[in-house]
Amino acid sequence: MQPLTRFILLYAAMYAGFGVASPFLPAFLSGLGLPPEQLGLVLGAGTAVRLLTAPLAGRIGDLIQGLRVVLVVFTALAAAVTWGYLAAPGFWIVLAMTLLHAASLAPITVLADALALGSASPPPSSGRRGFEYGWVRGTGSAAFIAGALLSGQAVSAFGLDLIVGLQASLLCAAAFAAILVPELIHHRISAGVRAPAGAVVILLRLPDFRNLVLVAALILGSHAMHDAFAVIRWAAAGIGPAVASLLWSESVAAEVLVFFVIGPALVTRLTPAGALALAAMAGMLRWAVMAQTSNAIALALVQPLHGITFALLHLACMRLIARNVPPGLEGTAQAIYATIGIGSAVALLTVASGALYSRLGSQGFWVMAALCALALPLTRKLREANHISKEPAPF
Repeated sequence: MQPLTRFILLYAAMYAGFGVASPFLPAFLSGLGLPPEQLGLVLGAGTAVRLLTAPLAGRIGDLIQGLRVVLVVFTALAAAVTWGYLAAPGFWIVLAMTLLHAASLAPITVLADALALGSASPPPSSGRRGFEYGWVRGTGSAAFIAGALLSGQAVSAFGLDLIVGLQASLLCAAAFAAILVPELIHHRISAGVRAPAGAVVILLRLPDFRNLVLVAALILGSHAMHDAFAVIRWAAAGIGPAVASLLWSESVAAEVLVFFVIGPALVTRLTPAGALALAAMAGMLRWAVMAQTSNAIALALVQPLHGITFALLHLACMRLIARNVPPGLEGTAQAIYATIGIGSAVALLTVASGALYSRLGSQGFWVMAALCALALPLTRKLREANHISKEPAPF
């Protein structure tokens, strides 16, 4: 079985597991009796705990050159912990289960991306053939759509509790699939890279890495209010679960198109910095519309912008990471990018979204648009650095 096929199996199971639960988890928790302020706190705390477990898992994986082993362990743990949501009767129990769930889920995509990037663009001396990273990540997005559509129909028929069993089962399948993917091994690694704290210092001293993390934190952090309150707001406007799942899936369908078809060529044509600038402008437009209307047609028109605000941004950041991160720091770099950078922003903004939504309702999306506006001028430094960077990675 080729490495590409193995990663496709992993990403299909993993992202289908995310898809069946992610759109409806806030509504599920709200149905347990949590008001908006507590819901924002619970979701934000769950995001915050990722700042601990994902970097730790990524660093351990780099040090032992066992990213795959750590991936299997955390995916299996996440499958087991998911069942705990069925025994969560009050705020403190819900908070505890959310923390455990987030802690076990946090390293999964970080480690999977590090492994996939390593196999997608192997060193020329290895003699191995690479593949297009976007195909793997696009498969994950397609699986997310399938999972969201399935859960939308199932929730309409059987209720929100069903998402717990669906996610647990799919994460179990992902754990088995993770066993099959190739490990990322380096035969020569510098002493600084092996140093537990020194590795982080090395990464933070790279200007391009610092800048891309900041830009991604602002743009992806602006998704916090959408992820936490979009389905709740749509429901209040009379949009049912089936239509909500279609709207959510429409945004992820745009991901698939960008990952498989448009994204790699667009990042090459615009440069990674130009792609990030486009993502910032798309975010400004998307959140402005969300702030002004809950009309289903208007929402359907702007949901595809997710392909730009997330997928194109992700491809651009992955290309910059592949260019600039030293060998042996792949897991650590992915963890810093996804958790310390983006995760901290999402955690803070998710908590803030609870207060914003409680006081401003949909007008809170104007704050998210402002964050994207702040990211736009920051892409200039990356654009200037692009002129002296090395050749783009094959994906």
